[in-house]
Formats: sequence, C-alpha cells, structure tokens
Amino acid sequence: MSPFSSCAFVTTDTPARYISRLCKHFAHKIPVSFDEHQGRIEFGTGQATLTAENQGLRLLVESANSEDLQRLEGVVGSHFERFAWQQQLTLNWQPS
Repeated sequence: MSPFSSCAFVTTDTPARYISRLCKHFAHKIPVSFDEHQGRIEFGTGQATLTAENQGLRLLVESANSEDLQRLEGVVGSHFERFAWQQQLTLNWQPS
C-alpha cells in the first residue's frame, strides 16, 4: 500500500455501473482492469480502486505523496460526479 491514501463511500444501487463507466473512460489513456465487483485505475502518480459493496461504492485512491493524492481525489471525484449527476452523488474523501 502507498504511504498516502484516502477513501470515499457513496450509497448507490448501481455500483457496478459506476465502476464500468469510470474504468472505460480512463482506459482510453491509462491501464485499467475491472469487472462488476471491482475496478483498478493505474495513474502515473498512484492508483484508484473501486469496490462494489452491499450499500454502494467504495473508492480508494493511493499515492506516494500528499500532493499527488489530492490531485487523484480531484480527478477521480470530478469524473465520478460528472457520471453521477442525475443522482446528484458527491464524494467526501477521508484519510484511510
């Protein structure tokens, strides 16, 4: 695990949908792997792991330093919120 990480959880009935949309979006430029239960996005400065849970979606971002971690929170968060605009879902990142 990287020395810096943060996590966000959002309640949704369709976590697999968001895993798929985020991973497919980033797959055009960077390595990703995903199925309906989990996704992994490998950025140059760290990684994001998306996990479907009973009540929603858990997002974990990890990086080697706090500046890159903040950037990853912003990139992953802004893309998620853009895809989730109809449900008005937002992320609240917490240190993990």
